[in-house]
Amino acid sequence: MKSPVQSCRERAIAVAAALALAVTGAIAAVAPPAAAANSVSVSVDAALQLATVPATGVGVNIPVYDAGMNAATTPGLLSTAGINTVRYPGGSHSDVYHWQTGTAEGGAYVAPNTGFDAFMSTVRAAGAQPIITANYGSGTPQEAAAWVQYANVTKGYGVKYWEIGNEVYGNGEYGANWEYDTHTSKSATTYANNLVQYISAMKAADPSVKIGAVLTTPGYWPDGIVGPGDTMDWNHTVLSIAGSKIDFAIVHAYPTSTSPADLLTKPQAQNPNIAGAVRSLINQYAGSNAPNVGIAVTEANAQAYLDTSPNGLFAPDNYLTWLENGAFNVDWWDLRNGTDCTKVTTVEGATDYNDGGMVSSGSPCEPAVNTPFPAYYGTQMISRLGAPGDTLVKAASSSALLSAHAVRRADGDVDVMLINKDPNNDATVNLSYSGFTPSSAAPTVHSYLKNAHGIGTAQSSSPTTQTVPAYGITVVQMHPTDAPCRVVYAKSQWSGVTVANLTVVNNGLGQVNGWSLGFTFPGDAGITNTWNASASQSGPNVTAQNVSYNASVPQGGSVQWGFRATWSSSDANPSAFRFNGASCAIG
Repeated sequence: MKSPVQSCRERAIAVAAALALAVTGAIAAVAPPAAAANSVSVSVDAALQLATVPATGVGVNIPVYDAGMNAATTPGLLSTAGINTVRYPGGSHSDVYHWQTGTAEGGAYVAPNTGFDAFMSTVRAAGAQPIITANYGSGTPQEAAAWVQYANVTKGYGVKYWEIGNEVYGNGEYGANWEYDTHTSKSATTYANNLVQYISAMKAADPSVKIGAVLTTPGYWPDGIVGPGDTMDWNHTVLSIAGSKIDFAIVHAYPTSTSPADLLTKPQAQNPNIAGAVRSLINQYAGSNAPNVGIAVTEANAQAYLDTSPNGLFAPDNYLTWLENGAFNVDWWDLRNGTDCTKVTTVEGATDYNDGGMVSSGSPCEPAVNTPFPAYYGTQMISRLGAPGDTLVKAASSSALLSAHAVRRADGDVDVMLINKDPNNDATVNLSYSGFTPSSAAPTVHSYLKNAHGIGTAQSSSPTTQTVPAYGITVVQMHPTDAPCRVVYAKSQWSGVTVANLTVVNNGLGQVNGWSLGFTFPGDAGITNTWNASASQSGPNVTAQNVSYNASVPQGGSVQWGFRATWSSSDANPSAFRFNGASCAIG
């Protein structure tokens, strides 16, 4: 959640936003020689799926005080970075902004040409979709419902995701007061009861919209504090009243850190715990609808080292760890922000402008407007790793100084992102794979280097060994080995149960009329039921055969089937598959 310092950043952009827009070129920097190379092992389980890459996963905020919101350069900045969701009208401004007039309470600055229709034109040009924050602080359910009506019925924009208020708990209820709120009562109970009214009014206008509730971030102020007039803290109060009616829960995440090294531990140290706590609350209060209630992180950033290499590493690690742990949306704060030029520092050999934007707003002390900062390039590297609809799979590193993320693409390719958090030493990474057999050819490798101004691409090294420069990000893109057949083995697991789906591709066996697939479980899994195939099992050995309707598999075609299995000690993936006797590649 934004601290008072971050709220000041929102106001700072009003000065910088009036500057003319320009675009700077991207020139890759050369990393300084590393002192040594650390050896790291990374294991990729291409069959163990963590989540599907969501179409709304990689987002950014663009507030209405950004005069460049709808400039001709903005759609390109968004699409080049791989950003597919844009939040509007922006942070605490959301609770003072009235969409029909394009004005804000209390004289808060609103830049010209930032109205809703202009915003939607930009979002559509970028190939993205919006997430809209309805005005809770000074608005009404009727105003929000009219917005839904206009957006989706009158204009046909199809705006799916709507938040009710920004950081409403910052309305003075717990002592801190940065969020505008004209309601007589500022309690969680009041917010929850009003939230129910918003949901009712907005869904009357369009029943298909998804509406989110503002929660405090577990583990951060004011989580756990019971406010005046409530009997429980904010989250328990809000969800006990509105939990069965919401479509998603909202948290903001700005981890505090004592050093760049400390910041880079936060994605793994905090995100899974926060996501787990929110999911537990949803399960407690959303009833039978709990599996359908999502988690959105509609503001995310660091609180220091904002425009230098640490944040370039933090950005993709943060996005991906949230998505791996169940968030369907993460929105960086923000595209352009502005800064206080008295707070410029140097971090890891580069100038840090203390600007929370992904690109420069053109403040007097900054580079030309729209110059990308490292967080922009780090975010762009996610699009090299995977695309919406691909599958995030398990990747594990032997070193806390190297993060690993992996994606199994829809075509069977596997890509791995390696993030070296050591500012001084390269990492020699030894990669191993389960559920995937990479081709021996040199893979395509995308690299973002420390203090660079662009992303490099080359064919280099091998699928099993890569060198990641100090404070660098590497994405390795690999094809499966060529073989007469290929098996994509995808599973979900929980204690004692595995559900697996297999796709068998006929690469070179000609027309197949009747098939069998043989494999061996390394562990003690036992199949209990199947679909689209019949299966027999003797000890660890399994033979699956076609059913009547899928016996024919043409060359270049595929067949899908699946099973449910139980296990006690291990459900490790099969390491080999035989399709009508032919040895298959995996992945």
